[in-house]
Amino acid sequence: MTAACPGGSVAIHVRPLLLVALLAVGGCTEAAVSRIGDRTFRIDGPGLPSESTTPNRRVAERLCPNGYRVLDRIVRRNTPDGIRDELGMFTDWTIRCL
Repeated sequence: MTAACPGGSVAIHVRPLLLVALLAVGGCTEAAVSRIGDRTFRIDGPGLPSESTTPNRRVAERLCPNGYRVLDRIVRRNTPDGIRDELGMFTDWTIRCL
């Protein structure tokens, strides 16, 4: 979208582009969830400066409102697929709802 400025030049509205960029970055830092069994889920955490000691509480409580138990934890450096070199440590959690 463009708009004419009083001086006759054309200005580009940056707000929509900034909003799209923020949403794209925010979507990359969210934990991904996959169902393994009846009450068992795997939470793939985003890259953090250091490894996490607990699963993403907000996601775990949304999946298991009555509580959960941690079954397994896998810590990886780089990306979840291990191909690209990105900063951070990725922690994958396996939880079971109580």
